[in-house]
Formats: sequence, structure tokens, C-alpha cells
Amino acid sequence: MEKLPAWDEPRARALIHAKSDLEGPLLPILHDLQETFGYVDPRAVAIIAGALNISRAEVFGTLSFYKDFKKQKPLGRTIKLCLAEACQARGADALADRFEQNTGCKIDGGYHEGVEVETVYCLGNCALGPNALYDGEIFGALTDESLAALHARARREGAAS
Repeated sequence: MEKLPAWDEPRARALIHAKSDLEGPLLPILHDLQETFGYVDPRAVAIIAGALNISRAEVFGTLSFYKDFKKQKPLGRTIKLCLAEACQARGADALADRFEQNTGCKIDGGYHEGVEVETVYCLGNCALGPNALYDGEIFGALTDESLAALHARARREGAAS
């Protein structure tokens, strides 16, 4: 993952304008901002609302509803650990508990040593659970060792960026 640019209002306005004529443009705009900057800056809420002629409350409500949208610049790297039923049946809950005990990194507890581990519910790789998503890549059939290695990789890559 390359280094994300700092918030840039003219660039954000251009991204918003590029999608504002779509039918149902709000989610595509939020996704573009997140992909570009790594988060949706709170200053974008009023800009989006004005461009789409909707209330700031509607923009903020959508932004807040979806867990994947971040409202602040990432402080490190993120691993998404699946805890949906299929992964649970393959030991994801116990894996998560052991991971927290071994690393001190609390799942859904924010950044710890430059890495955030957050839960998701289904990565579409159910037969090979438990699964995680990191930097766009799915890691399946996780074990204590493979999750620890993924965590170590995230820490290294977070420190390097």
C-alpha cells in the first residue's frame, strides 16, 4: 500500500464532482474519498451535502452507518478478521481470543503498535475459514502462527510507511 496523500480540498471537490451526476452518488463518492485519502475527512460532509443537495445529517448518517468508512486518517495498518458463522464454526472466536492474549492487541479496540484488528462478517471464503483481509488480500485457514505472522507483517509495513 502506497503512502496516502494528505487531505486536499480541491482534490476532494473534484472527486465529488466527478460522481455527483450518478444515480445514487453518495456511496460511490464516499468510497472514492476513502480510497484516495484513507478516510473521509469531516470537512467533506458539507461539501458532499452541497454538491448533492442533501442534508449534512444524511451524509454523516451514511458515513457513520458503514463501519468501513473511517472518519480520521489511519494511524497504521488494518487487518480485518472474519467472525461470521462459518469462520466461527472453524474456530475463529478461539483464534481471536488467543490472538488478543498473545499480542495485547484488542480486536475492535483501535490501533496497537501501529496495527488495528477489526471484525468483519464474511469475506466470502467460508470453506477456508477462519479468514482475514489485509491490504486487499484474503488469508484463509488461519492458525495462531499465520495470524501472528500477518500481524508482524502489518507492524513492519506500518512502521515503513
